[in-house]
Amino acid sequence: MSKKYLTPTFEAGKHLFLKNIQGSVINLNLIKLKQEADYSEYPHLKPTEKISGWDAYFKYIKEAEPFLRASGGEIILIGKGDQFLIGPQDEQWDICMLIRQKTVADFFNFEQDENYMKITGHRIAAIEDSRLLPLEEVLMNTKEI
Repeated sequence: MSKKYLTPTFEAGKHLFLKNIQGSVINLNLIKLKQEADYSEYPHLKPTEKISGWDAYFKYIKEAEPFLRASGGEIILIGKGDQFLIGPQDEQWDICMLIRQKTVADFFNFEQDENYMKITGHRIAAIEDSRLLPLEEVLMNTKEI
């Protein structure tokens, strides 16, 4: 079984912090969902009836969005994924998202908010695997191209 990626490592967070990105950061999220959400680690969040990973993930988005907005962030795009047009044909992502944060510090503050952390179990229950790629905006000067 291949390694799953559900949360960032300390080293990855440190690397992002040390990049000293000035201005906003846009996070590219790739999400592979479980068929059925698994709340075994978060029984206090478990719905009364079984739900799909899709439904659990959108429950997470609905509950997380106020924390995101309060930290200065915004959802730019939530898209339904599929297999790659260019890339491994056996790799597929169910949801692709772009989330903008004003700064890396705002992103870390959002991620570490105690009340936000209380609802992240919906995310863990929903996802099979994920990727998160922080993107630093590049402004192109056409005279330099």
